[in-house]
Amino acid sequence: MSRRTKFGVFITLLSAVLVTCGMMIGGELLSRQKEKEDFEELAKLVTVEKPSTSPTPSAYPPASTLPDNSEIPEEMPAEDEPAQRALSELFAMNEDFVGWLCIPETDINYPVMHTPDDPEKYLRRNFQGEYSESGVPFLDFRCSLDSDNLIIYGHNMMNGTMFAALQGYVQEDFCEQHPIIEFQTADGCEEYQLFAVAWVKSNDEWYKFVSADAAEDFNSAVEKVIGKALLTINPPPEYRQQILTLSTCYDSAHNGRLLVLAAKL
Repeated sequence: MSRRTKFGVFITLLSAVLVTCGMMIGGELLSRQKEKEDFEELAKLVTVEKPSTSPTPSAYPPASTLPDNSEIPEEMPAEDEPAQRALSELFAMNEDFVGWLCIPETDINYPVMHTPDDPEKYLRRNFQGEYSESGVPFLDFRCSLDSDNLIIYGHNMMNGTMFAALQGYVQEDFCEQHPIIEFQTADGCEEYQLFAVAWVKSNDEWYKFVSADAAEDFNSAVEKVIGKALLTINPPPEYRQQILTLSTCYDSAHNGRLLVLAAKL
């Protein structure tokens, strides 16, 4: 075989490899885009119902106590309340669905699954149960919605979806701009206030802390995780104040995990 023939074969093989790699990369990008669009469709189903600002009659002072020529105000300011989302359709679509997680003004706006009998069912499945590299955020199988520590896992995807936005919490200004996390279940929407951000290993003892039988146990667990914190923002929670933990991969080369810790308001 001549040198020219060998070179031609090499070029042909190289071209085939490049085309194959290009097709694989293109397919991967299309798959990630499809997963993103699927979540956007779910979000559209979750219509946000803003709390009414119209006061009830009891919000006004009795007319007899108003000074002469005073008028009853047209509106009384309403207290800030978390937005209520219409989750009924998602509950009907999938019995594993347990709630909706949202960090306002970030890309984190996702359903949360819970499968105690199959702990990592949604690690690589979408909301419909089909294979998905992104998976769906899911609640630790040992937790119930009444647990002292609700641990929710989500992937740190390279395309910025799922829990990738949690990486922003390693910056203090991001923490100050996004201190509130919303988690809505069938019982309503609760707000959790950020108190710490920590880097831990995947086998850290914090993952074993779901419920505390006594204040000493609760305080000890909180003190230990705060001792590993990259940042502390607000006062730590008190005993019986529910904690919400968001966990994602961070520095995977060292089996690291990023924890965003918030306490129920």
